[in-house]
Amino acid sequence: MSIRKLLYLCIGVVVVYAGYIAVSLMFLPPVSGLKDRRTNMTIQVKDWQGDYHPLTVGPKNRNWTPSGSIPAEMKWAVILAEDANFYKHEGVDVKAIKNAIKYDLEKKSFARGASTITQQVAKNLFLSREKTITRKVKEIILAKRMEDELTKGRIIELYLNVVELGPMVYGIGHGARYYFGKPASALTPRECAFLAAMLPGPRVAYNPYKNLDKVVKRSDMILRLLRNKRVLSEDEYQQALAQLPNIAGLQRKVDESIKKEEAVFTNASSVTVPVDGGVPREAEVSPQGEAVPAQPSESGESSPKAGGGGGADQVPQETDKK
Repeated sequence: MSIRKLLYLCIGVVVVYAGYIAVSLMFLPPVSGLKDRRTNMTIQVKDWQGDYHPLTVGPKNRNWTPSGSIPAEMKWAVILAEDANFYKHEGVDVKAIKNAIKYDLEKKSFARGASTITQQVAKNLFLSREKTITRKVKEIILAKRMEDELTKGRIIELYLNVVELGPMVYGIGHGARYYFGKPASALTPRECAFLAAMLPGPRVAYNPYKNLDKVVKRSDMILRLLRNKRVLSEDEYQQALAQLPNIAGLQRKVDESIKKEEAVFTNASSVTVPVDGGVPREAEVSPQGEAVPAQPSESGESSPKAGGGGGADQVPQETDKK
């Protein structure tokens, strides 16, 4: 095949693929319905065995936590750790994308993603988990539309109610009860940082069942960011650092899991060959002088208060998902 024919073939493939993307974008779902806080929708989520299950997104979900019941520290923990430019970008963080490309080229791997919180909401609510250019383009378009239609406060509310925090544990309402036996509204700053620390990889890299020390260490870094952005005062920061997360519920689940595995092993052994033995923005300051980070109002409005820090303050993270 001549070079000219090969060139024509490549151009033809690009044109056809561009046409395919253009057509698929025409069938993207509308996002305007998400403005209504009474909206309920059902999405499919995958458990750790690879099976899909329905998950209700909205007030009909018993673990749903409205914006007003989410601690300000929880909101700022995920913003500062996951998307420091959240209040500056319009759905896509171009600077973060450039930094991610540079990092991946240096490491010769796809180690760092650059999805904003808005992009993650778009993916979680409307798209599959396939890692393709088409899905990424759809994600970006949906994110831009969401930024046009929704307030930042509403986007954060949606994000925190669909994030994965454990085996079939989705949303901070479920996560707070699963790990700490309390509603999300009662989370301490340390517990907020603990849950935020898990977000890059709750299945592997930051799975507290396997890497509890790693999760606690990353939560320390997030607490430092909260202090640097004046979301926490120095006294509140020191108090949070001194407090270890009450993981009695987590330890109990680990113990139960071990017992189940031992029971399965014992049953299997009794059927086969007997075996001996059988053996984890700048915060607003209230009239009382306390640091109170701005948070979305009941209507979902919010404004960038805590610093609006750039990527330099981003928490280094490993991730087991893109």
